[in-house]
Amino acid sequence: MILAAALALSLAASLLGSAATTPNLPWYAGLAKPPFNPPNAAFPIAWTILYPLMAIALWRVATAAAGPDRRRALVAYGAQYILNVAWSFAFFAAQSPALGLAVVGALLLSIAWTIARFRRVDRLAAALLWPYLAWVGFATALNAAILALNS
Repeated sequence: MILAAALALSLAASLLGSAATTPNLPWYAGLAKPPFNPPNAAFPIAWTILYPLMAIALWRVATAAAGPDRRRALVAYGAQYILNVAWSFAFFAAQSPALGLAVVGALLLSIAWTIARFRRVDRLAAALLWPYLAWVGFATALNAAILALNS
């Protein structure tokens, strides 16, 4: 039941992000992009891998023994989750690479905080979030380059 809820939460993030992104793809296509910009097909592939990893990590922590470490880990996860969804709205829906960069920078820090909190509860759960941190690190660099090229 808790795993299903964690997967549903990831699906909700995916759907919300897609709702903000898809209508704004023509705007994105018109932006100047750096040479390291991946093909558009890479983004849904990456998120199709990352969201289940995030859900499994959340499930492992949510089913761990109750206590202040678990509570703090879940708060950290909630913060990064909100920022994850907010980025699509900041960058795509608002059509603002500057606002997107502010949100993704906060998201990057929030994921690192979540990993540190998860590690106190479940080392494997923390490890499952490292690919997410790496991808968002890449997304931060990409967002910064897009902002620089289009300012």
